[in-house]
Parts: sequence; C-alpha cells; structure tokens
Amino acid sequence: MVITASMDEHERKIVIEFCHLLEKSKQLFNGLRDLPQYGHKQWQAYFGRTFDIYTKLWKFQQQHRQILDSKYGLKRWQIGEIASKIGQLYYHYYLRTSETNYLNEAYSFYAAIRGRAYYSRAAKEDRSDLMVKKLRYYARFIVVCLLLKKMKLVRELVVELDKQIVDYTSTYEPDDQLEWSLVLEEIKSFIKSDSVISVLHADSNPIILSHRLSPLTTPPVEKAPIMNLSLQEILIIGNCSDQVKFSELTMDMFRMLQTLEREPQEDFNHIYDASPAPGRTPFTTLSVSFKDKPSYKPGYPMVSGCQENGDRPMKRENPHKYLLYKPTLSQVLVFLASGFKELPPNGALMLYISADGCFCNSKHPEDMGYDLGGVHTSSKREVDALNKKSTQLKEMHCLYPGDLYPFTRRPLFLVIDSDNSFVFQHMPRYFGQPLVILMSPQDIPAPFIDHQHNGNLFTLFLHSPLTAFCYICNIMTVPIHLWERCQTFIDRFVTEASRLFTRCRIDPAYLQFFGDDFLRLLLLRYVFCDVVLNLHRSFKGRHFRPRSQPPLPEMELLEHPALKHLVFDLAAHLEVRTHFSDPAVELMD
Repeated sequence: MVITASMDEHERKIVIEFCHLLEKSKQLFNGLRDLPQYGHKQWQAYFGRTFDIYTKLWKFQQQHRQILDSKYGLKRWQIGEIASKIGQLYYHYYLRTSETNYLNEAYSFYAAIRGRAYYSRAAKEDRSDLMVKKLRYYARFIVVCLLLKKMKLVRELVVELDKQIVDYTSTYEPDDQLEWSLVLEEIKSFIKSDSVISVLHADSNPIILSHRLSPLTTPPVEKAPIMNLSLQEILIIGNCSDQVKFSELTMDMFRMLQTLEREPQEDFNHIYDASPAPGRTPFTTLSVSFKDKPSYKPGYPMVSGCQENGDRPMKRENPHKYLLYKPTLSQVLVFLASGFKELPPNGALMLYISADGCFCNSKHPEDMGYDLGGVHTSSKREVDALNKKSTQLKEMHCLYPGDLYPFTRRPLFLVIDSDNSFVFQHMPRYFGQPLVILMSPQDIPAPFIDHQHNGNLFTLFLHSPLTAFCYICNIMTVPIHLWERCQTFIDRFVTEASRLFTRCRIDPAYLQFFGDDFLRLLLLRYVFCDVVLNLHRSFKGRHFRPRSQPPLPEMELLEHPALKHLVFDLAAHLEVRTHFSDPAVELMD
C-alpha cells in the first residue's frame, strides 16, 4: 500500500479503499481453485461474491483513475491484470455453466486488453513474473478465440505469443523456457489439425465455419409423447495418447463440446457497445470518462441473481458439461455421480469418451462387464510390482462397462470412440431405464491411421458430417459454393433419416431420447456415418463400421434405399462416386 504525506484525507481514503478492494478481489479469486469442480450449488454463491467484488473494483478504478494514477502510482499493466482476471472469471463461468454467451464476455475483456495495450510496458518493469502473466494472458485469450472460432485472430495471437516468448527467454533465461516452447508447439499443432478440410472463398481465402447447433442445423422431427427426455448433464472425457491437445482439450473433446452447444444468441462484435441490454443484470456501470478502459456490454454473471434467488440456477440454453482430460477412475466416478445427482425429472445423462482401449486377455469371459476390457481414462499406472505378472489383475484406470451399471438407474446415453468400443455393447438394462450406446468402428483402414493424431473419424462424423465425408474421399479443399450445395444433401439425408427413425420398428429407448435436439442430432449423424462407411470401398468389414446398442434396424433404416441414394448423389456432386460401391447395381453388372 502506498500512502504518502502529500495526500489529503479524501485522496488517502480513495487509495486505502482501492487497496482493500484489490486485496479482497485477489483473495476471492485465489479461493476459486479450492471450489469443487462438480455439482452446481456448491460454487454459485462464491462466484457471485467474486463477481461482485470485481464489479466494485472495476468501477472504483474507473471513477478515481486520476487520483490512483498520481497518488497510488497505478500502472497500465495493473489495470490489465484486473481485466484479465475478469476475463478468466467469465471463462471459468462458461466452463461451469456451458453457456457460450459467457465466452463472449471473456473475449470482450481479453480483446480490450490487447486493444488498449495494457501489457505493452510490461517488459520495461524488469520483472520476470510480470512477463509470465503476459504470456498466460495470451494463452488464455487463444483458448477463448479457438472456442469462438476466431481463427484469423488466433493466428495473429500465436505470432505475438511467439515473439513474447522469445523476448522472455532471451531476457531472463528462465527455467520454464522449454515449457513455453511446448505450449507454442501445442497451439500450432492444434490449429493445423483442426483444419481437416479447407472451405475456400471465391478469392481462395479459407472460411471458418462454426459447427454449433443453430436453428438452421437443428434436425426436424415429428414429435410424439414418448419423446419426453431432455439432455441435462454431459461428461466429455479425453485420453487418446497420440492425439493433439491444447489446454487440457484434445481435438475430440474440442469438437464434441462445440457439437453439444448452441450458437451464442448474440453476435460477437459487441465489445465497443456501451449500452445496457434490457432485462439483464449489469456487471459494470459503463461510462466513457476513461479512454483506456475496456468497453463492455453488461453480461450474464448472476451476481444479483444468485443473491436474490438463492441457489436456483438460471434457465440453460445448453446442457451442462464436465470436461475431463485424462481423469483418474475415481474422478470419473465422482463426476458421473454428480451429474447423476443433478438430473431433474425427465433429464438424461450423456457420457462421451474418446480414449485408447484397455484390452483383457480372458479367453473365457464370465463377466461381460469386466472380462473384455474397457477404455483407459488416464495414463497413470497403479499396479503392485509383485502382481505385475498376474493375468488376473485388472487395470486400475480402465473404465469397464460394469463400472457404469449403477448409472443406468436414470436415462443414459453413451458415445464411445475407442479401438475397444464394442465391449460396451453388452451392457444390460437392469433398471428398465432408456439406455443407448453409440460405438465407433474398432478399426480404420490403413491409409487413415497416420492421421489419427488429428482426431478420431467417428467423432468427426458426429461433429461435421460433410467434413468427415470429404476427408474419407481425399478432398482437402472445397469452394464455398460447392460446400453449401453439398450441405443441402446432408440436410436432406438428416430430414429423411429423421422421418424413417420415427416410423420404423425401433427400440423405444431411441424415441425417448429423440425429442432432444442434441441427442437427435447425434443419432442422425450416426446413421449418416454408418450408411457412408458401409458404402465406401475402403471400409469393407464389420469392424470398420460403427455399432449401436440396441441395434438399429438394418433394412428399415441403415440399408434404406432412399438414404443410400442421397449418399450416392452427394458423392456424384463432389465427383467422388468411384469411392462408393452399390452392391445392387454391381450384382446386375
């Protein structure tokens, strides 16, 4: 705290109050890491208090900037640090609520920090810790931009981060030099892997497409009373050893979390809009008295909402997600139990796993829940040295189908993307609740194996069917006009598949899940994946196709002529018809 004799009483009170708010904000912010990552009620009130203190701090430094500059010596990087922490608050609130609008709010503050050059003089302070804060800010900003698909800005930030890392390492020769170099390489690899197919504008520049759910991509459905379930809780687990990742997000996790979100309701270009939106709780009271503050449109933090409504959560646009990167088995079970506990009536729990297979050598399996193996959730190994040679010892961090039996007491929707996915097809329905399991192919043809580090094919089909279709047909670039025409074939396929889904003889569990927009989307994209791979010449063999449990009807759905013809039409439009075989036509020849 800086208190000098030259201050009058008014100035002294302002400096003391600012120091108090600053210290209190740091204490609350640091306490966030101790909050449980699961559940809802345990952390909402604490986040409310943290948002509240940052609201006061931000407004206070705006209102008293001149005194704080001259008497306290407030520096621009200190304002940037406050703004950065507010951006972090919003990002973590997004992670805990799954509402994409909070990403916009995080972006607002991060973009303003860059636009106002708050950290521009950080290097002149001759403090390595300040440089590290700047590097961390860049890494966090890149994550937010990746999630918002602002890829042009991501590339600009990567160039800036590269330069900042060079400056940092050449000036201080720090111990964490290698770590920052690895962070930079991770980001570059992630960006490259995300661009499986380039969609090109007329001027040959790539176009960035979003694959979140929107009114235009929501599959149509003939609603029925049986369609009574709503997806409420999701676990997304990633543990593929050879897959690119950044910031504890593998490529499969990154794609799936977007697939299970709606497009943000408002456009992103609102960081300079200083008008409060009607009906929303302001986070800050805006003014234009300080030109170097982040302009900020009031957002969604439920500071007053938490206080007024106790622990009642807001109405969500998206199901709530947990993102678990290489979790231990105990973590998986704790988060599953939390999601299970939070389910409302008619709510459904979804578990998505992208992981390496855990294989067992049992020649005569007696327990289908454990004797056929499962999937690795973590790379850790906790095997007693004396028992390493025991063939009876099961892997500690393997998630077996039997581990999920208790959670089938409520509606459960499983998506397993693994080379040992098929072991989950034997799960019983002990409790009579809806249970649907979508399993990836266990193998992929040799030409595609070398590209698995860019993400798994099954997840790509669930994320962007047209991208996956182009990929298996060796199409790397598509003009936007052709892409849009091809997307109409996908839409027609989805519409027809939805119609067939509701009219064929199918297990009632499917129809109970089919009323939910996200689950219907996954089911129909699964059908597209199966039909396409079944017709593709490179994917001959049952192990190259996905499986579902309960099995979907073959002749009434997966082998339906109308769906096959739409795939052939799409292939013809892309001039890759030779990649696909039509057994009925070839028999006639």
